[in-house]
Amino acid sequence: MMCATALLSSCHIYKAYERPDDIKTETLYRDPVSITDTLAVSDTANIGSLPWKEVFRDPTLQFFIEEGLENNVDMQAAILRVEEAKVLLTSARLSFLPSINLAPQGSVTTMGNSDFVKAYTLPAAASWEVDLFGKLLNASREQKTAYLQSKYTQQAVRSQLICGIANTYYTLLMLDKQVEITSKTVDIYKENVRAMEAMKIAGMTTEAAVAQTRAVYHQVSASLIELKRQVREVENSLTVLLAKSPQTVARGTLDEQVFPEELTTGVPLQLLENRPDVKVAEMTLASAYYTTNKARAAFYPGLNITATAGWTNGSGITVSNPGQFMFQALASLAQPIFNNGKLVANLKVSKAEEKIAKMNYQQTILEAGKEVSDALHLYYATNKKLVEDKAQIEQLEKAAVYTKDLFQSGSASYLEILTAQQSLLSAQLTEVSDNIQRIQAVINLYSALGGGRE
Repeated sequence: MMCATALLSSCHIYKAYERPDDIKTETLYRDPVSITDTLAVSDTANIGSLPWKEVFRDPTLQFFIEEGLENNVDMQAAILRVEEAKVLLTSARLSFLPSINLAPQGSVTTMGNSDFVKAYTLPAAASWEVDLFGKLLNASREQKTAYLQSKYTQQAVRSQLICGIANTYYTLLMLDKQVEITSKTVDIYKENVRAMEAMKIAGMTTEAAVAQTRAVYHQVSASLIELKRQVREVENSLTVLLAKSPQTVARGTLDEQVFPEELTTGVPLQLLENRPDVKVAEMTLASAYYTTNKARAAFYPGLNITATAGWTNGSGITVSNPGQFMFQALASLAQPIFNNGKLVANLKVSKAEEKIAKMNYQQTILEAGKEVSDALHLYYATNKKLVEDKAQIEQLEKAAVYTKDLFQSGSASYLEILTAQQSLLSAQLTEVSDNIQRIQAVINLYSALGGGRE
């Protein structure tokens, strides 16, 4: 009756982990157009499920990503950790089997002038812990969650690496475009300085106007130097991601980049299966669940069976030759009764850690939904900004032409021409910056939806 009661009360110990029913997964995404409404998603299509080559279509970038996946130190370390966890999982599964050890012993004894007495024992000792109450079962399951956790961590590193290389590469293209625009502007201002100096000699303008033109020229030239410095630093950052020494990087242009036309997010529940960091958080919860089960199992008896078999010529009393075969078997049952409150304390701590892991899992899901919402709104906002940027540049180009015509007719000062050209340069650089923000929104959304995993 006592055994039956123990077995009935320990049923929970054998239960495998299941995702809690009270984890919130609904309405994780916000509609980028609405201020308060959540995004009602019914389409299961998901950009995060696309292979990364379908999202990042630049051949040079694809080559860099492949090189990074092969050589990056963090990626290689994550792969090795998966192998370590796999070995530990195999070890945990083998713990269900008996352990067998060969322990030969020999002795030589003499007393006074008597002959030497030689005794030997050639035993094979076997020991087997019978897993009546799930101690080994939960330990094995916990190790399996650790193995899965290492695999999901590897996927997270892979996703971060792919998106990190893409982000760095597109930042480099943005700086190239800004260098191109600024270089053209420097040439324009250089020509302006030459023209103003010629006009001063002809008595058509003043030294103050010439000095103002030179100052603007030097200002734009300095900004060009700064942009080139940033290009060099971003090149160095990209080569380090590829596990290479800093060097010049071959690349395409910003205008050549093409991305999927529709950014589908799928249903929020897919985040739980697709995002590696969410899966890592869930495996942490599962591991805490099995740790609690092990703490419960510690309250129940442990059964160990040992056996020894072999040959010996010494019985402990006399020595006989030749040796004889021996066999011994022993079964022991240990029931914890009083352990200074250690078992109770351990169970309480395990339950608390399980609750913390569950809260962290829920928070990770909420953070994932936030990242998706932020990326969607960034993409929506930058699309609208780019429309305004193009309209602004179009008007500023007209203003620069009109101001130059007015100056030639004597109706405007050269300072107005400089102001119009500076405004145009600023608008062009802003358009490039907004364009790269739009690209980064695509990258962020792809990463937030778990893109880049194998």
